[in-house]
Amino acid sequence: MNRYPASILFLTGILLSSGPLHAQYAIGGGEVEGLYQRHCAVCHGENLDNGLGGSLLTTERWTNAIDEEYTDIIRHGLPDLGMQAFGDILSEEEIRALVIYIREEWLLAQKKETRRKAAPRGGVFRSEKHDFRVETIWERGGVLWSIEFMEPEKALVTHFDGQLFILDTASGEAEEIAGLPEVWRRGQGGLMEAKPHPDYRRNGWIYLAYNAASRERGGSTVGMTKIVRGRIEEGRWTDQETVYEAPANTHLGTGRHFGTRIVFHDGFLFFAIGDRGRKAMAQELDRPNGKIHRIWPDGRVPKDNPFANEEEALGSIWSYGHRNPQGMVLHPATGGLWATEHGPRGGDELNLIRRGANYGWPEVTYGMNYNGTPITAHTRKPGMVDPVVHWTPSLAVCGMDVVTGDAFPGWRGDLLVTGLAAQELRRLALEDAKVVREEVLIKERGRVRDIACAPDGTLYILSMTTGNKVGRVQRLRPAG
Repeated sequence: MNRYPASILFLTGILLSSGPLHAQYAIGGGEVEGLYQRHCAVCHGENLDNGLGGSLLTTERWTNAIDEEYTDIIRHGLPDLGMQAFGDILSEEEIRALVIYIREEWLLAQKKETRRKAAPRGGVFRSEKHDFRVETIWERGGVLWSIEFMEPEKALVTHFDGQLFILDTASGEAEEIAGLPEVWRRGQGGLMEAKPHPDYRRNGWIYLAYNAASRERGGSTVGMTKIVRGRIEEGRWTDQETVYEAPANTHLGTGRHFGTRIVFHDGFLFFAIGDRGRKAMAQELDRPNGKIHRIWPDGRVPKDNPFANEEEALGSIWSYGHRNPQGMVLHPATGGLWATEHGPRGGDELNLIRRGANYGWPEVTYGMNYNGTPITAHTRKPGMVDPVVHWTPSLAVCGMDVVTGDAFPGWRGDLLVTGLAAQELRRLALEDAKVVREEVLIKERGRVRDIACAPDGTLYILSMTTGNKVGRVQRLRPAG
């Protein structure tokens, strides 16, 4: 390959960054690395940073337009500059994988500068609109999965192994709730979300989403995401009712991609189930996995759901073609339902969820397989909804919330999203359902899984210590 024209270097858009890599996101390696070394290293160098064709790592920012231009150049070459066309040598899927690989290597080259900008000074984190401090108020061994406020200074905190706590954010003391349902702790499945009903102070209902085992199939236990509701009385879980349980013949034994967040909107309950590692099922309307669902809070299926009257479809489905949504929130000002979604190696997504829409997985994606082999050449297709934002390489994007209240007025209405592999908290400024600015607020301070905005606007995150052994609830306070 040869040096890219100046038009490629004219970059606009949002700055992508990442941090220390989780093993699941082994960027910079695999089969695609061999593809690069065979066809590209002779002109661009073994490390993409020298040779007759020049460095591929000199750009400051990256956009989808750059993806498209790189793809076109690899496919058709640059004859006037001596670069051959590879369209007859490489498949479209291989070309797409090469573009992702170049983007990954660019990110690794940018990491040092990104880390420097996000580092606190004197314990104070600097951002464009607010300076803030981070303080740990509670710790617990293992993985803390979600945090949701039920009262101004009382938050529900779930532990992946099946424990539920009520955390007093003023004192830092937590009460464990006894008598919870049995959780099937398998792979990425466990106790995930705990969410109070919007009218919790009157009816007392709290909803749990968790991985539940069902019948044995061929000697192996299978299961699926289940949602129940109950009340807490004198420190015990009581009055449990099943709200959602998938048909038994759809249950799976895999330990991947359980998705799951709960959102209440217009009197309905929305929740997500990941594809469970069976990617083709995300396009099958008789399967619950790879979908966002909409039901009444008591479990009934609304008659106006998009597929409620289709004989072969599950009536609870609201949207489909999802890989693994692990963040979902209702924007209080616009009423928009936003979801973050884990991609494979690349292709994490932020989506605005629409009735009956197909979000494309696995027929379209901005990512590739973890081993560096391509999934598809397509990033978009007619009839499938494009993500509002995609992150390639992956952040391992997870929980999110909307900033409300008075603590951080400059961020009010912005989305805050968390990143596991990237160890990040990001601020996304919105205008007309578009992300117009993206800023890394916290970086490389441990894996960040969830965030909640308290009624007064103070922010709380769930993170892990560097060794991933201790879960923490941390508070963000304005500095000064």
